[in-house]
Amino acid sequence: MLNYQFDWSVVTSGKYFDWLVSGLITTLKLSCISIVLAFILGLVIAIMRMSHSRPIRWIAHAYLEFYRNTPLLVQIFFWYFGSYKILPAVINDWLVSTNFEFAAGVIALTIYTSAFIAEDIRSGILSIPKEQMEAARSAGFSYLRSMQYIILPQAVRITIPPLVNQFLNLAKNSSLAMTIGVMEMTYQARQVESYTFKGFEAFTAATVVYLVLSIVITSLVNLYNEKVLNLHKAA
Repeated sequence: MLNYQFDWSVVTSGKYFDWLVSGLITTLKLSCISIVLAFILGLVIAIMRMSHSRPIRWIAHAYLEFYRNTPLLVQIFFWYFGSYKILPAVINDWLVSTNFEFAAGVIALTIYTSAFIAEDIRSGILSIPKEQMEAARSAGFSYLRSMQYIILPQAVRITIPPLVNQFLNLAKNSSLAMTIGVMEMTYQARQVESYTFKGFEAFTAATVVYLVLSIVITSLVNLYNEKVLNLHKAA
């Protein structure tokens, strides 16, 4: 027989519930900011990866290999403990005056995720028939204009499902930010467990929140795919 007394009210009401809600909000903020920045950086890296300049391609390739093949936790610690050696003092002072732990988490998650997004975008670009680029160049568009107005809009639309998967991975990976004191969902669940000794309830609640978040996002992507498929059939 189990002697443990389950008390779900710990995570469904009171200040501990408020802690978990606060953790969820921080997780969403951390994930949303990081995915937007990661997409922008990944787009730049993808274009660099396909550049006609060999040094630029090498830089992009080195970037991808380094950040795709080193653990995210190590990268989080690197930016948290080593930013003062890399970033200018003005930037470091500004980060400290705002929320340094949160900023370090955003930087690490952005750079790590951008390496994967870059490859997704590059695959999307390569899936576009090269004749479209040739036609754009023949019409007088420069390489960058051709990418901006013709190639990239199609490539991004193709890579939406992989990009959503990257967002899901980022949302789950954001739990590692607790190691540097970011008060996201996992951190707050740990706090609830420390104060109440109700670890099962606290981490069950955190697990359910992550699961629901993933299911909601996946359902939205499936709905989007169905609408796109219906539009193609109608066309």
